[in-house]
Amino acid sequence: MASTTIPGSIGAIDRSMVERIVRQVALDYLGRGNKGAPPTLVVQTSSRHMHVCRADMDTLFGPGSELTPERDLFQEGNFAAKEMVTIVGPRSRVISNLRILGPMRKESQIELAFTDAITLGFNDIPVRLSGDLEGTPGAVVVGPKGVVELKKGLIRAAIHVHMNPAEAAYFGVKKGDLMKLRVGGSSGVTFNNVHVRIDPTSRLNVHMDTDEANACGLHLTKDVELFK
Repeated sequence: MASTTIPGSIGAIDRSMVERIVRQVALDYLGRGNKGAPPTLVVQTSSRHMHVCRADMDTLFGPGSELTPERDLFQEGNFAAKEMVTIVGPRSRVISNLRILGPMRKESQIELAFTDAITLGFNDIPVRLSGDLEGTPGAVVVGPKGVVELKKGLIRAAIHVHMNPAEAAYFGVKKGDLMKLRVGGSSGVTFNNVHVRIDPTSRLNVHMDTDEANACGLHLTKDVELFK
């Protein structure tokens, strides 16, 4: 087995031991060596909603209209607006009172759970991260001042975790990695493909849709664990 001798030391040290020492030093540097208390994890259900762009906002609610915050969301700067719309799917099936979340974005999109999609008459809405809209279906959106026909933008939002760089260092992950979320309780499950999203302003927060939350009985347990 390969080994090395460190000047001033006694005898030889196995190479694998050296690698373990170097790895531990690197983890210490990243703040993971003495973890202490883990960062507080908040797991939330994300109900169906819409994100709207400036042009579609003008059409749906009138030129120059702005979103009116009703309540702040967990992530700083995000809010549930008072404004709501109606989605019209195939064969004129509708979902009304769909809330818009702010702030406005560069491109409109609608995030649905699978059962929402079935209600509208869709059975092929892809699971995507927010903003990944190429190849997705569209729908007709009706507001109080006008109608927008989205050519794309309907997605089933992939389960994901928001975190800041310090929290990413704690878990040893980077943007785009996949983590696991264990939800305990009598209906407990483990989600294997939790997408990592990192931003300096983020707080540690997992978002899952209503179907996922109902399936694991999220509202019945506080036993949750996020791991690599």
